[in-house]
Amino acid sequence: MDQSQPRQEDFCIVASGVRKHFVSGKKTIVALDDCSFNVKSGIVTGLIGPDGAGKNTFMRLCSGLLVPEAGSLKVLGFDATSDFLDVQANIRYMPQRFGLYEDLTVQENLDLYSDLLGVPPDKRKARYEILMKMTGLAPFTGRLAGRLSGGMKQKLGLACTLIKPPRLLILDEPTVGVDPVSRRELWQIVYSQVKEQGMSVLLSTAYLDEAERCQEVILMHEGHVLGQGVPSSFSRPLSGHCFMLKGPRKKKRQIQRELANRDEVIDALILGEKIRLVTMDEMGPQELRKTFDLSEDIEIEGSEPRFEDAFIYLLKKRLVSLGRSVKFKIITHKKVAGSPEDEVIVVKNLKRRFGDFYAVNGISFTVKRGEVFGLLGANGAGKTTTFRMLCGLLPASEGELYVAGKNLRKARAKARERIGYMAQKFSLYEDLTVIQNLNFFSSAYGLHGKRQKERVQWALDAFDLKEEENSISRDLPLGFKQRLALAAALMHEPDIIFLDEPTSGVDPLARRQFWAHINSLAEAGVTIMVTTHFMEEAEYCDRVVIMKRGRILAKGTPEELKSRYHPPGVTNPTMEDTFITLIEMKEAS
Repeated sequence: MDQSQPRQEDFCIVASGVRKHFVSGKKTIVALDDCSFNVKSGIVTGLIGPDGAGKNTFMRLCSGLLVPEAGSLKVLGFDATSDFLDVQANIRYMPQRFGLYEDLTVQENLDLYSDLLGVPPDKRKARYEILMKMTGLAPFTGRLAGRLSGGMKQKLGLACTLIKPPRLLILDEPTVGVDPVSRRELWQIVYSQVKEQGMSVLLSTAYLDEAERCQEVILMHEGHVLGQGVPSSFSRPLSGHCFMLKGPRKKKRQIQRELANRDEVIDALILGEKIRLVTMDEMGPQELRKTFDLSEDIEIEGSEPRFEDAFIYLLKKRLVSLGRSVKFKIITHKKVAGSPEDEVIVVKNLKRRFGDFYAVNGISFTVKRGEVFGLLGANGAGKTTTFRMLCGLLPASEGELYVAGKNLRKARAKARERIGYMAQKFSLYEDLTVIQNLNFFSSAYGLHGKRQKERVQWALDAFDLKEEENSISRDLPLGFKQRLALAAALMHEPDIIFLDEPTSGVDPLARRQFWAHINSLAEAGVTIMVTTHFMEEAEYCDRVVIMKRGRILAKGTPEELKSRYHPPGVTNPTMEDTFITLIEMKEAS
């Protein structure tokens, strides 16, 4: 026997020619198209791809919840179609919205899942102790699941999944909407199970920095496999293609916009005071300056390639091969009158109390016209409560709030006329079509007749929603839902936009298009306030505030915070390094 040939037991999943499609209205959606790949046993494998790549469909097939139309799928040596009961007995699948019972306590959820999984009563106590210590939930076993923060809910979901350790653990985007500290803790739990239980793990993620934590990755796009291997095998070929540019701060958005749509560019991102540029061809700094006609006041330094660079490159390459545009659209917005020095949001000693609990406890900050201002914090920090008060949706218990020059404690309705708001979860009417939602929200903002028709047409064109105008909103992919929600928030051309975790779970290309829109709004003088758990997005902001338990821990530009708070010995800290360091410092003090 050839020892170099892999054995069946080396793989927990073997897919060969797998096909699956769905019908939505008059549309046929090909979720998986002749997919063939193997997932190794005993490691963490990442299933990476944008919205509609087929990740969720493949996981559901592996779990015996769907049946492939063609091809074969073996899971732990069992046929996933004919032996689905054997498959389900040996795996655990945690979907994006894990079925916790929010009216039950943490302990009651554990007991319920132990019953469902047939765990004998005499085996439970020891397992519970391990899981509660592992997740940090031991002090909260008497708390209702519905009262847990987002990160704690995810950890409880994982604990319930692991009550009976499986041979294969399948996790569908387990860290979406979870703060960096909780994300890190979830990864520690996953790797502890691989090490201690010999478990195989297949997970999908929208965070490409997490892909680098996987031992192997499988890249997918629209049901096709683009590649498989260790993350470094994808990023390594882009050595010599990556640069950091630093020029005049006031021009960074203009420079980034001009670079992003060049044919010679793979990617151009604002990161704090700098722009991260990834080029199609390998070149040196002087050749770069000449190729892009960069002025002498722009500093250039080389940078190491990341997995995300390679992912964006492969996606763009495939889209071009399919004859699709990879250019980012830039939306138009009326120029907002006033000076960049105008303080359009003023918060002084703001408090919000629910009974004896302070969700927001004495915070103060200001936001200037045309500024992109980030509000960061762990789950339960008070970010969304602050947003709701600033939008006039929730009254403050104490303190002063001025938005667009209006005192929100006295003139909420007047202030709301100048505000656009995009909620954390898709908050439009899911039973209405795209065009019905746009018509409804434009009329709600006081638009009628010719003006309403113009703005609805603008939204369809600017956000590429024309082909989907008669689609039911519920059936839209996540990226399209995000476009629709932003379009609705901009119908009345507001001076100020509040964005509450707008790109949670959205793929990298959709995220870049979203921020191309935000940067163009900021250049028009629109003031933007955003919350996010995706720390690289904090780098897109001019200034940020970091909150914890209703209080402000730190505020400043991303560069200032990274220089002030970072792990010892780290010379080029990320915002995630800074966020975790700051949270840990405050917990230790």
